[in-house]
Amino acid sequence: MMIDFEKSNGLVPVIVQDWLTLQVLMLGYMNPEAYEKTLEDGRIHFFSRTKNRIWLKGETSENYLFVKNIKKDCDSDALLILAKPTNSVCHTGSFSCFDEKNDKGFLYELEEKISKRIDEKTENSYTYDLFKRGINKVAQKVGEEAVELVIEAKDNDKNLFLNEAADLMYHYLILLKAKNFKLEDVEKILVERDK
Repeated sequence: MMIDFEKSNGLVPVIVQDWLTLQVLMLGYMNPEAYEKTLEDGRIHFFSRTKNRIWLKGETSENYLFVKNIKKDCDSDALLILAKPTNSVCHTGSFSCFDEKNDKGFLYELEEKISKRIDEKTENSYTYDLFKRGINKVAQKVGEEAVELVIEAKDNDKNLFLNEAADLMYHYLILLKAKNFKLEDVEKILVERDK
């Protein structure tokens, strides 16, 4: 990937987003050396303008940013990095340098937690317990939750309706995992239909 480091005196701005939720985590700068170290190490390295040196994000806090994907902009003078944070990103302790964690995109985090519990065979986990009972039980649970949501939709209790909707979504994610699909597979179909 050719990056134009010369346009801004040897540095390019780097926007870092959470790879699951796409929430913007921070803005930093890279020079060619920081970029190369990032590619080699798999963790994000920046050029610190205040320290005047390369620094590994998380070198003191151990709150690293693991690279999932790197894209350059249309002029090749800025980068967008999708990363997996190990913890809070901002030096203030906040999840993001721009704001606290928002709810948008949480379904992808939840999907990852569900997958992890199943893959790691987490004992005393409702999710894993349901999964190991088989596809018929998982599908049956989705059906039960769908019926409960329909029943609550006919009433005017907002709290009960939203909780049933959440239950249905949770069990739907377990069903997707049981069928070896992901939420993004369904999203792709919806995007295609939107065309």
